Amino acid sequence: MRLSWGENLGMALAAVWTHRFRSALTVLGIVIGITTVVTVASLLSGLRQGIVTLFQELGPDNIFVYKTSGDPQGSFPSPKEQRRKPILPEYAELLRRLCPSVEDASISLYVPPVVGRRPVTARVPGYESDNVYLTGVTANHLSISPREVAAGRVFTPDEEHRAARVALLGADVARVLFPGGDGVGRRIVVDGAEYEVLGVFAKAKGGFFGQNRQDLEILIPFETARLRYPQLRDRVLITAKARPGMRRAAYEEVEGILRRIRRTPPGEPNDFSISTPDQIVQQFDRMTRLIVLATLAVSGLGLLVGGIGVMNIMLVSVTERTREIGVRKAVGARRQDIVAQFLLEATALTGSGGLVGLGLSLAATMTIGKLMPSLPSVVPLWALAAGLTVSVLVGLFFGVWPALKAARLDPVVALRYE
Repeated sequence: MRLSWGENLGMALAAVWTHRFRSALTVLGIVIGITTVVTVASLLSGLRQGIVTLFQELGPDNIFVYKTSGDPQGSFPSPKEQRRKPILPEYAELLRRLCPSVEDASISLYVPPVVGRRPVTARVPGYESDNVYLTGVTANHLSISPREVAAGRVFTPDEEHRAARVALLGADVARVLFPGGDGVGRRIVVDGAEYEVLGVFAKAKGGFFGQNRQDLEILIPFETARLRYPQLRDRVLITAKARPGMRRAAYEEVEGILRRIRRTPPGEPNDFSISTPDQIVQQFDRMTRLIVLATLAVSGLGLLVGGIGVMNIMLVSVTERTREIGVRKAVGARRQDIVAQFLLEATALTGSGGLVGLGLSLAATMTIGKLMPSLPSVVPLWALAAGLTVSVLVGLFFGVWPALKAARLDPVVALRYE
């Protein structure tokens, strides 16, 4: 008697359903492993998508030059990097003149969250926030890294050159200080200095963990920031915008010019940090790769435990169904038919565990998205496909021995089995 693959699969699913409680306990490790991997992959994919969008908004053709590596607004550089010479504002004009592939260059001065011993705070009558990032930028900065203005206008080159006390607010800062949405034309006090609000930016796209720091920024003219904070000369960042299709050439030109200006000896590493948006995304990918490897190690233990459980339960099943195997062999079933039957049963068992794991990961991802709207979470199709494939492969691998043991049974001995 020969059964088709469809009939074998039906028998396998029926066997799993008949012992559903035992099956559920057997594949618990597989469920946990698949749930962990797919959930982590979904969260990391969402984070990466947010970061890519963030740097696309900052300008894909931009090149960033800073004294140290890391985030200018919150980095903790090494002592060696701290001893580097500062990036001077004058470099921007030199890059414009000496780099043919550079279209323009802007200057930013980042004010740390704490100046001296006092936190930087923004306030208006009745409202106050210390969750702000104060940055001084040149007037051309918003043409190099464009941002949508929801209300009002940006400051002009004349206002920047004469160090006017004007400010532009990120969407979240404006919402906290002016809940009624009437911030344009009003005055705010930031770190003890008064500024007139010229404009409010629209909600920024992308971000890290769903939060885009641009929404918490207060932008003031660069000259205003330089006069207000003369002690922060080592917190200057230059953004050079490459001409269309010439970013690689612009990167090499900027690096070469800065090495000459700063008299970096040949063969010595740069004494400044230079990066592009895709390099920053690659750094994030390297970090997440370590997280994925750690997750795979943890989930691999769950899959191993689940696989051993499947092999054990299939060996028990072979023993319980010895007489059934003898009857099938007596009426003409071949060894490969018996192997196929038990392999399909093992893969049906682990595959059902994989499907449960995928369902739990989807539920966990959606729950995290609801509880933490700022944390992007996207379930990639490759993670779903990989999770299901791995669960089936676990069943195939750990089901081989029980299937071969069943196929090798002597039908005469099997029919006598009680």
